[in-house]
Amino acid sequence: MRVLVYVDGFNLYYRALRGTPYRWLNLDLLARRLVRPGDTIDLVRYFTARVKARAGDPDAPRRQQIYLSALGTVPNIEFHFGNFLTKTKKRPLASVPTRFVEILDTEEKGSDVNLAVHLVNDAWSNHFDVALVLSQDTDLIEPLRMVSKGVGKPVGLVWLDGRRPDRGMANASSFVRHVSHADLIASQFPAQIARNPGSPIIKPTGW
Repeated sequence: MRVLVYVDGFNLYYRALRGTPYRWLNLDLLARRLVRPGDTIDLVRYFTARVKARAGDPDAPRRQQIYLSALGTVPNIEFHFGNFLTKTKKRPLASVPTRFVEILDTEEKGSDVNLAVHLVNDAWSNHFDVALVLSQDTDLIEPLRMVSKGVGKPVGLVWLDGRRPDRGMANASSFVRHVSHADLIASQFPAQIARNPGSPIIKPTGW
């Protein structure tokens, strides 16, 4: 079977990787652990946005670029970028609702729409026999249903944390698989990735 893999980068990070030692993740190796023996992963589509420096973590863009460079060494990974927005908002205090404070709000925009569009287009264009979607974003229920029920292409929902999968997403999909700690451990890049030409890509400190 020809398999295409769709990875919601921010969803994967916040659901399975944040605060863990597994952030140096090779998405192709992970995908290979999620498919059946004999299946071929033609492409891994990675949907993300370039983060911006912010108070408390000014080094985030540099670490992300190192990770993107690591992923760029894998031939069958393709990037799709949305936008990372930073803006100020006024919100009431929980303890004193009449008092408002100004907060710095960050938001990633576009990845869910980009993923949905590519999933549906690839299905109609017969670019895969089976799709795997790594996301827990319930906004994807309708595109999952369109592909699995409408087009008739099997779509596997890959659940990222240890909780029970959302019923709506599971029902819209053809099957559900889970990412385990063992999968994450076995799917890490080496600490240094050789490049020719160029200096090696080195895993960020603390990852």
